[in-house]
Amino acid sequence: MGIFEPFRAIGYTTSPVPFSVQRLGTEAFVTVSVGKAFQIYNCAKLTLVLVGPQLPKKIRALASYRDYTFAAYGTDIAVFKRSHQVATWSNHNAKVNLLLLFGEHILSADIDGNLYIWGFKGIDENLEPVGHIKLDENFTPSCIMHPDTYLNKVIIGSQEGSLQLWNISTKKKLYEFKGWKSSICSCVSSPALDVVAIGCADGKVHVHNIRYDEEIVTFTHSTRGAVTALSFSTDGQPLLASGGSSGVISIWNLEKRRLQSVIKEAHDGSVLSLHFFVNEPVLLSSSSDNSIKMWIFDTSDGVARLLRFRSGHSAPPQSIRFYANGRHILSAGQDRAFRLFSIIQDHQSRELSQRHITKRAKKLRVKEEEIKLKPVIAFDCAEIRERDWCNVVTCHMDTAQAYVWRLQNFVLGEHILKPRPENPTPVKACAISACGNFAILGTAGGWIERFNLQSGSSRGSYVDPLERSGSAHEGEVVGIACDSTNTHMISAGYHGDIKVWDFKGRGVPSRWEVGSSVVRIVFNRLNGLLAVAADDLIIRLFDVVASRMVRKFEGHTDRITDMCFSEDGKWLLSSSMDGSLRVWDVILARQIDALHVDVSVTALSLSPNMDILATSHVDQNGVYLWVNQSMFSGASKVGSYASGKQVVSVKLPSVSSTKGSEAEDIDEPVGNSAQIEDSLPTLVLQIPDLVTLSSYPKSQWQSLINLDVIKERNKPIEPPKKPEKAPFFLPSVPSLSGEIMFKPTGSTNEEAKGGEESSRIKGALAPSVFLQVLQSSAEMKNFSEFTDFIKTLSPSSLDMELRILQIVGDEDEEEPEKLVPIELLLDYFIHETACRNNFDFVQAVIRVFLKIHGETIRRQSRLQDKASKLLDVQQNTWQRVDKMFQSARCMVTFLSNSQF
Repeated sequence: MGIFEPFRAIGYTTSPVPFSVQRLGTEAFVTVSVGKAFQIYNCAKLTLVLVGPQLPKKIRALASYRDYTFAAYGTDIAVFKRSHQVATWSNHNAKVNLLLLFGEHILSADIDGNLYIWGFKGIDENLEPVGHIKLDENFTPSCIMHPDTYLNKVIIGSQEGSLQLWNISTKKKLYEFKGWKSSICSCVSSPALDVVAIGCADGKVHVHNIRYDEEIVTFTHSTRGAVTALSFSTDGQPLLASGGSSGVISIWNLEKRRLQSVIKEAHDGSVLSLHFFVNEPVLLSSSSDNSIKMWIFDTSDGVARLLRFRSGHSAPPQSIRFYANGRHILSAGQDRAFRLFSIIQDHQSRELSQRHITKRAKKLRVKEEEIKLKPVIAFDCAEIRERDWCNVVTCHMDTAQAYVWRLQNFVLGEHILKPRPENPTPVKACAISACGNFAILGTAGGWIERFNLQSGSSRGSYVDPLERSGSAHEGEVVGIACDSTNTHMISAGYHGDIKVWDFKGRGVPSRWEVGSSVVRIVFNRLNGLLAVAADDLIIRLFDVVASRMVRKFEGHTDRITDMCFSEDGKWLLSSSMDGSLRVWDVILARQIDALHVDVSVTALSLSPNMDILATSHVDQNGVYLWVNQSMFSGASKVGSYASGKQVVSVKLPSVSSTKGSEAEDIDEPVGNSAQIEDSLPTLVLQIPDLVTLSSYPKSQWQSLINLDVIKERNKPIEPPKKPEKAPFFLPSVPSLSGEIMFKPTGSTNEEAKGGEESSRIKGALAPSVFLQVLQSSAEMKNFSEFTDFIKTLSPSSLDMELRILQIVGDEDEEEPEKLVPIELLLDYFIHETACRNNFDFVQAVIRVFLKIHGETIRRQSRLQDKASKLLDVQQNTWQRVDKMFQSARCMVTFLSNSQF
């Protein structure tokens, strides 16, 4: 159990597994795999509607039918009804790589040539396959499909190049097609009877008549690679779409038997799946580049255009940063993309535009990859000037200039920052001042220059007169940082020299040597501490104002990849290539927690609220989120939930936020986790000097207050009319509880009258459940049970219970027993108001109570004393809360009227 627990992974759209499309009513849904889990998108707008749970192994094949999803992982097949796993099929002894929905059955094929037939109707009762077919020894299945109108028959393609037609009912091979001396990668049935399309590894598409075993037409891809996906159009146009391993989608006209159009660079990776929607000119495609795209054929020349898409990084991100108060994450990847991920809503994630990349690529007849900016190696952002001008600056690999971005419009800015244009060297470090007006850049040649972000013009350079090269540092500038008041600027050179500059005067008031090559620096503007990671695997903390080292942290055994401070400056987080992520307490000068993951962390960022940690990892295209469980537990000491010096082995978070990524403490016995949980104190819900509101819906207690208005509004305009022929009803007696009590049919009217009189006497003598719970709670001096009871009552029922206690007429104190329930209710209100629990609900009940029994309290002296006590408690409670409200209002007013 550590400070940070796995939460979930974001940025994953699809993995290299073909998708499954199904139609439910008028809507279409696509199921895709994302590693060990699956996701379901609504094809109308490609919105994410469901995320499946984590499986033990990566998914290898998918199939779907209505609410059921079938996922093959390893040698097993998991069956899900929506997101709940209902069965596991485990008859295969080899890895399953093919699944096919076949009526009310699922066909599964493994790499050893075993074909199993499963029935999913009544799946809870029977987990055994319906049938089994053993394919030939020299026949490795690579694709499977069902030709239309061929009852109980499937065609199976092989890596050896041949096809076989099987009857799964009789389990007999009916025919074998010789093939085309090339591995078969995909096959699909056409709208025309007896016609199928087969894609081969040599880049050819064969349209074949399986009834006569005759070839109709053959198409050849212009690009190298296998034909990995095929789909026929069903909207009346004679089109066949084929996708290749090069990422190109070709559209073939079957009537003219020629190529109609080509979607060049449709994907950056191999096309995995293609699907034409029924009776729609829309094509859905997925690829190994972590993207799903929809193409529409609505142009006059028949060329497809991109309709909508969902995508993530196609290469691992190498720099991440929280933005917008922790709601978004900026991510720069090796795929030359600069992205913004939302941790709340998936459809808000997007790639920042690099201004007309597609149009420029078509005009210059080059690939989009060649026009895109090179991968980002470092960036900085400032939210304070987001609405005014560009607020993000990026440094790119082997690029002698930096670029600015405007996040308000999600687009690349107009200005390009070029430090030292007469002797350009690649920009290696960047920083934005706290005011958001300036960007400072450091180059590989040791040059540091300041730019104005609004105009993009240079505002001077920082030159150290002691350097012979006439620059800021002798070697490469590793990092740059600015303080919160634009007083100092800190820079670090590769050779271990740290310099503190006068931000405006550009002098060097102080400097010091680390003693080893610097890898990375991080500065915290709140406490003025600078964290420096060096090649000797030691993290040193320097006080910039005092110019001396104040802390030294050791523990990493490999190169340190990233560091970040918590917002309050009390924690320092660091990651290393040794797979560890360590949390250091700056005040206590010690390690308080350490995690170890199988895949090394390359970048990390802690949200401003310190509730979520984001990490990126080697060879992983997503961003992984970890929740700070100390923010949500009642532990008062760090030691109660942190691991200290001990390193805890933890699995990476899964795509789904369900409990699938659990900590595995190798050195610690399992029983210790229970001891730690027992040692945690319970979370106190009541905060001192504040009131706690109830979880009661606002509409309920507001209806209780305005019940008279609601009844008047709902009052019928005309009295009910008696129907001519009334239907037969069982005679019933209404009750306050809402239960219907049927009257027994008596032999005479006298017996009926006697029964009514006895029921009236019993109803008058027996107290209601309302009074019974109230009296028992008053005796125990604990009114929580009574509060829970009246919360279950409807507003009209509660109002009726309060009105039953009303004393009508000028009654004296001769019958004091009638005043007891009112006294108990006053005691209840005094107790709850003093405890400050369920404040909003209790206030609503008090208002209705005083409205009904106010006159009785005014006449009875014994009730006036309790009422005055309730008034004192009410005033004291509200005055404390109102005082804090007033302080907050004054502070907000002061800040809103101040000009900074």
